[in-house]
Amino acid sequence: MAEPFSWVPAGINTDVPSAARVYDFLLGGGHNFASDRMVGDKVLQILRDGRAIAASNRSFMRRAVLLMMEQGITQFLDLGSGIPTVGNVHEIVQQANPDARVVYVDYDEVAVSHSQLILEGNENAGVVQADMCRPDDVLSDPVVKDLIDFSKPVGLLMVAVLHFVSDEKGPAEVVARYRDAMPPGSLLALSHLTADFKPDEMGAVVEAMKHSRDPMYFRSLDQFAPMFAGLDVLQPGVVPAPNWHPELGPAGEGGPEDVYVGIGRKV
Repeated sequence: MAEPFSWVPAGINTDVPSAARVYDFLLGGGHNFASDRMVGDKVLQILRDGRAIAASNRSFMRRAVLLMMEQGITQFLDLGSGIPTVGNVHEIVQQANPDARVVYVDYDEVAVSHSQLILEGNENAGVVQADMCRPDDVLSDPVVKDLIDFSKPVGLLMVAVLHFVSDEKGPAEVVARYRDAMPPGSLLALSHLTADFKPDEMGAVVEAMKHSRDPMYFRSLDQFAPMFAGLDVLQPGVVPAPNWHPELGPAGEGGPEDVYVGIGRKV
């Protein structure tokens, strides 16, 4: 039986786990259901450092945003933004620049509902419920068109989402469609879970997520790096998350290397 929570949008089947809510659980958040916690517990039984991996990815997102701001970016499009938690993109950027603009995109109803609550009254931030694998729908959405000026550089974030995109949906092609829509000077931040370092454990995680709403597809460095095609990849290149600009903030140095990350500039 579905759990009765007043904050759950009508019609949500809380018995079906979702990646956004499992990630929220791994980050220590409270907006997840028994089905999500069951999957999260399975992940942690398989992957003892699962919480550290999730935290490492979240830390990369913050450092990526800080670097984008240093490069003069003042508008951000966060694809697959997930359940709102501490250190959201708009909190990071608007603390430094209240006029900075942020649009979140997610297809998870709970993620969108909570984003709407958090952003109420914030005229420079918005949320869109859409599938990021349908770039034309995302880019033509009225909220995106209202808040993002595509004549100026954009900070595009695809953090911890591409490993939910099957080969059939063409993750590289999805990235390329967004890349082509961005003006010169835009920065694209990508991160992706990999099984390069723990093939057996990560294979078991894929199996644990197989029957969730969001199956996973871990990829090697050789499979992930080409997704930066057509971009000038900034130093230090495509590397494990702890090795990417640790000077910009806590990076979990010496921690898990199971997330590949990088930022590319459109020239």
